[in-house]
Amino acid sequence: MSAPALEVPRSALGVAAHGLRATRRRRAVRRTTVTVALLVLVAVLSVTALMLGDYRLTAGQVLAALAGDEARPAHFIVTELRLPRLLLGILVGLAFGLAGALFQSVLRNPLASPDVIGISQGASAGAVAALLLAGLSGWWVSASALAGGVLVGATLYAVAWRQGVTGHRFVLCGVGVSYLGTSLIGYLLTRSGLDEAQGALVWMTGSLAQATTELVRVLAIVLVVLLPLVALVARGLDLLLLGDEQAGGLGLRPEVTRLAVIALGVGLTCAATAAAGPVAFVAFTAAPVARRLLGDGSLALVQSALVGVVTVVGADIVAQHLLPADMSVPVGVITGAVGGPYLIWLLARGRAAATS
Repeated sequence: MSAPALEVPRSALGVAAHGLRATRRRRAVRRTTVTVALLVLVAVLSVTALMLGDYRLTAGQVLAALAGDEARPAHFIVTELRLPRLLLGILVGLAFGLAGALFQSVLRNPLASPDVIGISQGASAGAVAALLLAGLSGWWVSASALAGGVLVGATLYAVAWRQGVTGHRFVLCGVGVSYLGTSLIGYLLTRSGLDEAQGALVWMTGSLAQATTELVRVLAIVLVVLLPLVALVARGLDLLLLGDEQAGGLGLRPEVTRLAVIALGVGLTCAATAAAGPVAFVAFTAAPVARRLLGDGSLALVQSALVGVVTVVGADIVAQHLLPADMSVPVGVITGAVGGPYLIWLLARGRAAATS
């Protein structure tokens, strides 16, 4: 009589295991499909960006120039004039998208983005102070932006830490710091001349117009250093999403991992801001869009980075080529125009969920 009693649990366990394997396969297929589709979209947008301009090129000319064809003027236009701007947009989008995913995942809050919690404003304040107070330019502005963002990040962690850091407290502290940074920028602008203020405003909006091969190289080196570190903490971040108690039971030190993730997010944000200014809402929107594409709410660092690249490169194409000639604007204007309504929708949805 005991044999039939054991048969049912074994059968049920087999069905459950089969269902789990099928679910994992579906998720893996969808993740691969989304990743490949985003890579293809990045490639299409990249070729399009290199084709468009006062001197129009065909896709064949662009690909030939990238392959090393020395034919003039296509080779000069592609490699010297347009490619640095494209590469800067790709690197900036990658850094902002990945930074937003790190912040929002580790703090478990969709508002935990560098745009909202003051990191971008701190970097902007540092750069504007260098421009308007010290009259600096070039790499000194980038270094000042990096210093400002790091200072804000360290201040936020110190203020928000009370036996650990929670997303709600971190975001609230960040909003306060963001207002302080914005006030400081406003004060610096009011005491500067018109020409200096105009230059600072263009930088603060977020622009790729200053792209050079040297700037791209430096940002690429920074990302080469930071991206392997992100890969190292990714597994710990996956465990941290289970909760501090469960993660601690699996041998993880939650607060150390959280500090490492926040530090990497600050580093990515500051590097991108120092190179191109605070390109608005890229970090804020990239991770939610990536998770929605995957459909399973899982950690989506690679996909968030690719969505960030698509956003920046696509917005720069719109800003340069799809607006009337007299309405050409920095890329940050376009990303802000997209991200602002998204923030309003997110807040409205959260309020509706809270009252239902």
